[in-house]
Amino acid sequence: MTISYPARVSLARLPTPLEPLERLSREIGGPRLWVKRDDLTGVGVSGNKVRKLEFSVGEALAQECDTLITCGALQSNHCRATAIVGARLGLQVHLFLRGLPQGAPDGNLFLDYLVGAKLSYYPPAEYYARREEIFAELVEKYARDGRKAFVIPAGASDEIGLWGYLTACEELKADCKRHGFAPDYIICATGSGGTQTGLIAGNALHQLGATIWGINVDDNDAATFKRKIRADLRAWKNRYQQHLDVDALSIEVIEGYVGPGYGKAEPPVFETITRVGRTEGIILDPVYTGKAFHGLIKEIESGRLADASNIVFIHSGGIFGLLAQHSELNFESVGSQ
Repeated sequence: MTISYPARVSLARLPTPLEPLERLSREIGGPRLWVKRDDLTGVGVSGNKVRKLEFSVGEALAQECDTLITCGALQSNHCRATAIVGARLGLQVHLFLRGLPQGAPDGNLFLDYLVGAKLSYYPPAEYYARREEIFAELVEKYARDGRKAFVIPAGASDEIGLWGYLTACEELKADCKRHGFAPDYIICATGSGGTQTGLIAGNALHQLGATIWGINVDDNDAATFKRKIRADLRAWKNRYQQHLDVDALSIEVIEGYVGPGYGKAEPPVFETITRVGRTEGIILDPVYTGKAFHGLIKEIESGRLADASNIVFIHSGGIFGLLAQHSELNFESVGSQ
């Protein structure tokens, strides 16, 4: 299928590997597990956000913007990736973050400072209540300074960022063909919805034939995500004059693995992170991939995925967020030697 892609800037190291989790698959039992290593899209700009930013920043450059404004949590992978991309391309980056910092910055926040992003902090209630207003205020501020700012929503999750995982499906189709299998399920963490939205559109356009499931790791519920994903698909169809019947596409969000809230993980998630690290040498994080992979294991154990032969898990990165929560890891409880 020939697809006309919008403005794009090359940021990620592609294609990323698709690797089998042989030992873990045997240990868990059930379908064969594969991991799409989007934690390897780069170094400082690793993770799923980089695929989306290729199109978001591509649009910003097409509009001749010199400043990027975006938002997220204190340990936002997306904000860190945007800050580093901005430094690489010579663009000013302004991040406004949910939460107030305590002590010296670490993890993603440390890297935000390191690469020179401008940071503003807001208590969660004000952040949620005034997010669109804050965007508008910052755009106006930079306009007064003679700069042209481009707004990227949280996670780059909109009809522009959607292209990131739509194109990833073309790559994934080639991966699966090379390994000689067709994926029954493609599973990702759903935190702002953009990765899952792109996968849903890409799965349909590139005819992978898989079911796309997002495992909710955010405080929003499945119904909220389904509405947002559907709205972003419609906005994408209208903006880019696509002919895909987006209202016919299935949107599946699995609940039950958020734990105490976004960015907060309970001991079983850290145990899963350690298990996967020691079994396969793959590093997950407690905000996105750790929760989602923990959910995937539990769903396999429950028999919900008994009809599957091959499952692909999208590793969306997050190692810097793990480093910010290293004190939560109890190695004695998982057999430290």
